[in-house]
Amino acid sequence: MTLHPQAVYLVPDETARVARAAFPQGSTFMHMRDCLGMIYDDQTFAALYPVQGQPTYSPFRLALTSVMQFAEHLSDRQAADAVRSRIDWKYALGLELTDPGFDASVLSEFRTRIVVGSAERHLLDTLLMLFRDQGLLKARGTQRTDSTHVLAAVRDLNRLELVGETLRTALNNLAVVAPDWLTTVVPASWYDRYAERCEEYRLPDAHAKRQKLAVEIGADGFALLEAIDDQGAPRWMAEVPAVGVLR
Repeated sequence: MTLHPQAVYLVPDETARVARAAFPQGSTFMHMRDCLGMIYDDQTFAALYPVQGQPTYSPFRLALTSVMQFAEHLSDRQAADAVRSRIDWKYALGLELTDPGFDASVLSEFRTRIVVGSAERHLLDTLLMLFRDQGLLKARGTQRTDSTHVLAAVRDLNRLELVGETLRTALNNLAVVAPDWLTTVVPASWYDRYAERCEEYRLPDAHAKRQKLAVEIGADGFALLEAIDDQGAPRWMAEVPAVGVLR
């Protein structure tokens, strides 16, 4: 992927009009755009991209999306959906109302480029400098200065979503090929826990709650695999592809 940097991304007139109508008092991300401007720019990330290849999505927008994603504790899929659907996000990113956004995988690829290119400090340091210039940070105050914290928190959310979806997929596949057997080994609580896709609900904000959910999903996954490996289970179930992925 190659980068063709753009200097300025203005907020489209129609996006601004609709956003002001929907949020007469503004919103957090609208205020952020109004007070701090674009925050990032494409040129800063130019060194992370080769000079040839297909055009990449704007690094300015991916960097700002990563910050907003962290602020709202969203997974990559949820953040990509917010870019497509939320007016205040389109305002902050300078997008047309009809802009379809990007695939969720683009955010993961962007984080990889940031880490490999040792540019992760730029995400937070740029914000800190802007906050200082705006008088929002006091001298000698205690601030988190490790920019990798933002990337790590987002990565944890995506791992949690991934492991939950892996177990849910295995359950759905077994429900098709061995429904009678599955009803004998699956507790009633699993129906509520895995009835919906993981991205359909907001993952827990607190680290302790995320850890608890991860342990619950992990324990459920091991319990399912133990049931499949039991002597009374049909041998062919262990060969179901989704079960192999879960294992």
